[in-house]
Amino acid sequence: MKTHIKLPSKRNIIDFIVDRRRALEIIFAVLVVLSLFCSLFVEINYDLKEYLPADTPSEHGIHLMEKEFGYPGTARVMVDDVSLYEAKAYKEKIEAVGGVDRVLWADSETDVYQAGSFVESEDIEDYYKNEHSVMDIVFKEGDTSNQTSKAIDEIRKITGTKGHLIGPAVQDKSVSENLKSEMGKILTLAFVLIGLVLVLSTTSWFEPILFLFIMGIVIVINNGTNVFLGTISFLTSNVSSVLLLACSMDFSIFLLHAFIRKKEAGEEPEQAIRNALDEAMGSIIPSGVSTIAGFLMLATMKFTIGFDLGIVLAKGIVISMATVLFLMPALILHSYGLVEKTAHRPFLPKFGKLGRLSFKMRHAVLIFAALVAVPAFVAQDMNDFVYGNESMGASPGTQVYIDEQAINAQFGRSNLLMVLYPNTSMVKEKQLSDELEDLSYVKSVTSLANTLPEGVPASIIPKSERSNLHTEQYARMLIYIKTKSESELSFQASDEIQALVKKYYPEDSHVVGETPSTQDIKATINADYTTVDLLSLLAVGIVYAITFKSVLVPFLLMIPVEMTIFLDMIFPYLAGSTTTFLGYLIISNLILGATDDYGILIATTYLDFRERMERKQAYIETITTCTPSILSSAMILSGAGYILHFTSSIKAIGDLGLLIGRGGLLSITIMVFLLPAILYLFDKPIVCGRQRHEERLRRRREVKSGKAPPKRVSLKDLLKNLKAFPKKLFRPRKIERKKGV
Repeated sequence: MKTHIKLPSKRNIIDFIVDRRRALEIIFAVLVVLSLFCSLFVEINYDLKEYLPADTPSEHGIHLMEKEFGYPGTARVMVDDVSLYEAKAYKEKIEAVGGVDRVLWADSETDVYQAGSFVESEDIEDYYKNEHSVMDIVFKEGDTSNQTSKAIDEIRKITGTKGHLIGPAVQDKSVSENLKSEMGKILTLAFVLIGLVLVLSTTSWFEPILFLFIMGIVIVINNGTNVFLGTISFLTSNVSSVLLLACSMDFSIFLLHAFIRKKEAGEEPEQAIRNALDEAMGSIIPSGVSTIAGFLMLATMKFTIGFDLGIVLAKGIVISMATVLFLMPALILHSYGLVEKTAHRPFLPKFGKLGRLSFKMRHAVLIFAALVAVPAFVAQDMNDFVYGNESMGASPGTQVYIDEQAINAQFGRSNLLMVLYPNTSMVKEKQLSDELEDLSYVKSVTSLANTLPEGVPASIIPKSERSNLHTEQYARMLIYIKTKSESELSFQASDEIQALVKKYYPEDSHVVGETPSTQDIKATINADYTTVDLLSLLAVGIVYAITFKSVLVPFLLMIPVEMTIFLDMIFPYLAGSTTTFLGYLIISNLILGATDDYGILIATTYLDFRERMERKQAYIETITTCTPSILSSAMILSGAGYILHFTSSIKAIGDLGLLIGRGGLLSITIMVFLLPAILYLFDKPIVCGRQRHEERLRRRREVKSGKAPPKRVSLKDLLKNLKAFPKKLFRPRKIERKKGV
């Protein structure tokens, strides 16, 4: 006996939402409290290396080094206005700080195991000149550990106003502290800006308060449910809330405005909210699903920060949809009286003139788009991208940036690479050390073989000291090179050093550090990008195809979305500035996820108008009707981006904010001028396809009800139709007109 599971209908779901609204309010209240508590246990990661796949060379080397020696954090300190003897005293104080493993300075170039040794190095200018002294610090634990953070605070106390501190450990600590102090300010500004946009675009003083209250609940629940991920990246933690504000505000606007229309039509409040839900679901669900699909494609990345960001944002959209559909109806019924009492005249003008202007410019816009598309596509791919942790550094004006400029001006850059190799021969280790020291860009090499006095056995060195460079099976070498961690020169140096290490140790040897990890991040992200981009387009295209029951419409809607991305990315190319590739990846999916709502709205409105009027009038009326919604949404997206850009001290977040802000402004222009022109140009095949689909549906209903017999096609008729197909394809088709169309 077969069992059939009957799924609840749309009307059943709507009745449940309205009838059980008090229980739903209690459930959401409990979720908010639990989420506030759970958010305290979400850990934040600041190291991009941790998102590399386990099978990359640098990640394998890092795991092995952590097992044998630990993976140390590093920093660099410069002390101003000191003599050579004072500099040595500072070095000894810093070396005595808890959590500091070693300090490399001018005396490290000599025999460091001779108690009375002092500076005799001919390379002294690498560490001391013009009364400035610089030292490279290696910590016992990693860059982000609490012990390392405390050690940095202690070093700052020792050096006082004379000190300048930079390096990965300092950068991670600065990013953590700055973001904690900035995010409250960023969210406050975002809420204020969004409130102002909503005041201008709505017709009640209370509507913005209701919208922001809903979004506050969404952000709290999304942040709290991140506890199930355990740890999230600092990028995800600090941009997801602002992006959710920008991406999902439309849902609540759709529902409230549908309710107001039903109320104005004379319906009772409960019936109005039921009908409003019925209407709004048709816009909210397709828009939400396409946005979720775009974000979920980030989760397919091998560089797993994409999974981190994609899951959190997709989860946020799901929570936003659920909150609007299940909680907001109850809040609307509680507050619709306030909405009516605080009504005010519309502040935005009518957009009929804009519609007529767009129609007059349609040919110029299409020609411009055709001419610009290919150059923009090529140029956006020629940007100078940055990939690693250095791209997450502090922006100009911050103390870390000032310190970095001061140290680089005196001594240039310093970049630590660590070599891990089998502990088989001190002779071979010494030969490798000597050959590395001869490289022009190498500043210093520290290994057990090149620091022991000639003829002195390693066994006389205390085990606690020896274990930093040698274990039973492996040896470690520290190499400082005169480059920053990410540049063509540093990549070339890393490749040469790795080749040299493989010459002496072909098996089981690894070179790790910021530069090798950045090389692997670059290779992984570049491989990910094509896959993620294609999957995102495919996923959103499928949603479009299901929504419009068409193959042509999804293709047409993708054109303005891709144009927005290409034009947004052409600006850094023209300016000759670098941009974070991770930001490029995010903006591609964000623009795809945000502007697909505009495309669905414009296309749906245009097709609805085409059933009642000719295509020119439908074109103008579509812009007149859709521009207020698109304008408010895009201004929120753009404003949120520019707030990130001007407020965040973190370069990667600031760059991402600039891309979002500019992308939001471009999306308004392109959606209002380009998409309607494309729909107008392809009006005949779109309308004909829609009519054919409606005819097929009507025929199926008639066959199902028994009003018409099923259509059977003979083999002879099928062959005849196939033969005539090429002629039919290019024959002008007569369009049936309804009500004067």
